[in-house]
Amino acid sequence: MSIAQIIEGREDRTIISCTPRDTVAVAASLLAEKRIGALPVLDGKGVAGIFSERDLLYCVAREGAEVLSRAVGEVMTSPAITIDTKADALTALSLMTRRRIRHLPVCDGDRLIGFVSIGDLVKYRMDRIEHEADQMREYIRTA
Repeated sequence: MSIAQIIEGREDRTIISCTPRDTVAVAASLLAEKRIGALPVLDGKGVAGIFSERDLLYCVAREGAEVLSRAVGEVMTSPAITIDTKADALTALSLMTRRRIRHLPVCDGDRLIGFVSIGDLVKYRMDRIEHEADQMREYIRTA
């Protein structure tokens, strides 16, 4: 299954994001309010970086509460590692594991069209394994 198919299967395709000019406090509030772990940082329609819980933790640990008034663009992870819509879900999962990241912006060229988490991909994998197990049980039952 492609990343595009995973995104298309969602009920809510809203992408919560911020800009490089937003303050760290605004981005942190979005993370908390939406109960999410990361935000793509958009400069126009392109992905300038990612601001995650880790970025927040590291910059607060380094600089204290004063960092909340700084711009996200100064503390975000950049450049963002992205994935194409045509990529297979297992390719994306492998990339995330190798790079030790938990979120991937999904791009069509330079345009952001989705944002997937490792949880999205693990859910897909678990659903697939369960489906294959059901098919095997049915095969054994009817053989």
